[in-house]
Amino acid sequence: MVVHVNTRTAGANDDLTRSVNYSAVADAVADVLGGAPINLIEAVAERIARAVLSLENVECVDVTVHKPQAPLHVEFKDVTVTIRRDQREGSLWADKRIGSSAGESDDPLDPGAGPVRDDLDARPGQPRGAVIAMGGNLGEVEQTFQAALNDLHRVPGIRVVAVSPLVRSVPEGGLEQPDYLNGVARVETSLAPRELLAAMMGIELAHGRERSVRNAARTLDLDLIQYDGVVAQSEDLTLPHPRAYLRRFVLEPWAALEPGARLEPHGAVADLVRQAGFDAATRVGDGWDESAPASAQ
Repeated sequence: MVVHVNTRTAGANDDLTRSVNYSAVADAVADVLGGAPINLIEAVAERIARAVLSLENVECVDVTVHKPQAPLHVEFKDVTVTIRRDQREGSLWADKRIGSSAGESDDPLDPGAGPVRDDLDARPGQPRGAVIAMGGNLGEVEQTFQAALNDLHRVPGIRVVAVSPLVRSVPEGGLEQPDYLNGVARVETSLAPRELLAAMMGIELAHGRERSVRNAARTLDLDLIQYDGVVAQSEDLTLPHPRAYLRRFVLEPWAALEPGARLEPHGAVADLVRQAGFDAATRVGDGWDESAPASAQ
């Protein structure tokens, strides 16, 4: 395994906290190898990469998994699989660009959700603002939100600026499941819209998001609602989010965070909240945003 870290500050100050403790790396890998059985060495490599990328200051990791005694019909000394997972590219999963729920596909294995080279791949000349909606109804949702915000903030090219209060909402789609917690985060980013989307989807996966049945319960859902100055539509991403104007669980926390916000072409977010006309979202309380990343306070 090769772990990629910027060592300049650690080298200049002899400060371990600005580097990566290789003992912690070894422990993270040992936890994967000593955990639940895994059938494929590809899956072993993925889980090791996730574990190591979760360590502070890690920017990229190359993982090679060996299986020297693979049951083959001919003689081989070794079988290996090698992967790279790089947060500096704006994606935890650089080999898959997965469509968000704003697109047509909710299936990460759908070949139609692959990369599309268009204006959504163009990086801005200077950082742009963007609005990200958060939702979840499985596990310790508030802690998951906090961890996801920290993960976003760690991706080079993304800065979490502010976070809304939380609201509680009734699940869509008629499936029997717990109520959701929802919130909205304002970020600034130098990434292209599709790069930002890819980073969000990677963070969802890292926090246990599974995509099977549409509208099923989930640990974490991140939706790109608006990327300032961009109006575009493709198979994997539509901006602004085409259904956000109907979703009170997005509009209400957004209006609380930014009273003057607008969602084009629909108008003022505060007006859209009033037009929703039903009580599908209930404010959980104020002050949750005080636990956001340091730059957002």
